[in-house]
Amino acid sequence: MAVERIHWEDLPGETRAAVEEHTGTVWSAKTVSEGLNSAVAAILATEAGPVFVKGLHRDYPRRWNQDMEAMINPYVAHLSSRLLWRVQGEWDVLGFEVIDGRHADYRPGSADLPKVAEAMTELGTIQCPDLPVKLAEDRWRTYVDEPADLEWLKGDRLLHTDYNPLNVLIADGQALLIDWAWPTRGAGWIDPACLILRLIANGHSATSAEQVVKRAPAWQAAPPKGLAVFAQACAKLWEEIADDTPMEWIENMAEAAGVWAVHRQVTRG
Repeated sequence: MAVERIHWEDLPGETRAAVEEHTGTVWSAKTVSEGLNSAVAAILATEAGPVFVKGLHRDYPRRWNQDMEAMINPYVAHLSSRLLWRVQGEWDVLGFEVIDGRHADYRPGSADLPKVAEAMTELGTIQCPDLPVKLAEDRWRTYVDEPADLEWLKGDRLLHTDYNPLNVLIADGQALLIDWAWPTRGAGWIDPACLILRLIANGHSATSAEQVVKRAPAWQAAPPKGLAVFAQACAKLWEEIADDTPMEWIENMAEAAGVWAVHRQVTRG
């Protein structure tokens, strides 16, 4: 699932020159090891100041992830890292402001958890703009048994959906949501549900994970039947991914999704 990482120096000279039209001379580059979706991910020291770049070759099958990030950034810049510029050619490169922060700690008892929940709750106030983003009912369609149950997933909220702790930075006392490769329109409670799966995978019980998001209005309004449908869909999705790509973190997510699906069926009952 991860894209093979290359260094800034490996990019064609034409691409690097196009970036320097925005930044001035690039004095040094530090490749970032974290993350799964970008071939290039680095912090550049430049004449214009530090900038975080991420990029994919124009022929990469999921280069549309870059389109999603660039398209949605103006609507979430206050909750994320601001997009400064974009270079498109042989390589598609996005340049973001550098955030001086660290990845969120999802472990039980972490002081980061209320900050993450607060950012997620604030995102839940944003109506999804009229943009060609994914629809929740389409993203999970394959994993929902009854077509009529897809109605539970429909909504008008802007969703992040990928609450991997690598996509959440803690900076200046708040949580910021980065890596908007999968912006989605759907029911507002889907984002709390996606966070719950990550929390379970990081050591929480299903009950304690739900406690983290309990104050979010979208979660409080979540229909038990819809949660059960979504939990079961996530369990099927992650089981499929784990079968195809048996990596430890994916297997942990599959196990977490299974735990939450059982919990939601019991809770619903």
